[in-house]
Amino acid sequence: MIAIIDYGMGNLRSVQKAFEQVGFDAVVTADPKKVLEAERVVLPGVGAFRDCIHNLEAGGFIEPVLKVIQDGRPFLGICLGMQLLFSESHEFGLYKGLDVIPGTVLRFPENMVENGEKLAVPHMGWNQLSFCNDSPLFKGIGQEPNVYFDHSYYAKPDDPSVIASLTSYGLDFCSAIWKGNVVATQFHPEKSQDTGLRIIKNFGEMLC
Repeated sequence: MIAIIDYGMGNLRSVQKAFEQVGFDAVVTADPKKVLEAERVVLPGVGAFRDCIHNLEAGGFIEPVLKVIQDGRPFLGICLGMQLLFSESHEFGLYKGLDVIPGTVLRFPENMVENGEKLAVPHMGWNQLSFCNDSPLFKGIGQEPNVYFDHSYYAKPDDPSVIASLTSYGLDFCSAIWKGNVVATQFHPEKSQDTGLRIIKNFGEMLC
């Protein structure tokens, strides 16, 4: 079973439908016990970092999430769900994350310019991935695919070896991570058409 964590923040049904499209059963659950029982776990997320961490804690999900990761079961973070895996975020103050991936979450700088044009924040729309390693998440996907983003903050790992892909938007930022059984994307695979569905499928087939 694939468990998609429902902690009140996330585009849950679209993630569930993406798994169904590629042949996997996925259950949206607000029950921490079901998360502990799952073979694979997905942590989506939209909104503010502080609210997501609060809701995860209030829903009793912190310990189950860490237990699943510690056990070596495949774990996927999506968008803010990726940022929550980091040590801390500077969104609306300084807030502690799950500290699965040492590093910090920062806001895109103001007044970024590319090709002579000012870049808007949030970073919203289609952009390219540049692969950094052989992450199982990107198996069978051609070089520099386009995927869909919607975020104002980006994660900066302390250890560059966990960066699975980079994307350029005023600066080169980490757009996906891979550390053992943990994979995560800053972009939304469920909104990224065929490339996104292949990423979802790859996670469903991932071995650890």
